[in-house]
Amino acid sequence: MTFIKEFKEFALRGNVVDLAIAVIIGGAFGRIVTSMVNDIIMPPIGLALGGVDFKDLMVVLREAYIDPAGESISAVTLNYGNFIQQVVDFLIIAFIIFMIIRSMARLQKKEEAKPTPPPAPSREEKLLEEIRDLLKRS
Repeated sequence: MTFIKEFKEFALRGNVVDLAIAVIIGGAFGRIVTSMVNDIIMPPIGLALGGVDFKDLMVVLREAYIDPAGESISAVTLNYGNFIQQVVDFLIIAFIIFMIIRSMARLQKKEEAKPTPPPAPSREEKLLEEIRDLLKRS
């Protein structure tokens, strides 16, 4: 079997396609949550804390300077404000995924809890019951 055929069989398996769809939807969902955090949640929090923009929160480890050769050397910073935003993103995504999985587990429990009705008697069993009933009458 050639490499291309093997790859085609692998790529067209149902679970691989499902995984690819999940990754694409997950990426889009991640961008939505990031926008929600950056554009909706963090600005009011920053305003409540005195007009702080979390993107600007940082600790400067080394100031920017111009070296003797005349080249501009940029500052070295720890951007903890961006880290805070990423943590909030993660917590929101984790919470939503938790709620989805929890809902799915509850639905599965309800389906498992439903008793299955006994199977209907087969045609042969019905005929045997009729014969039995006829013999009882005789």
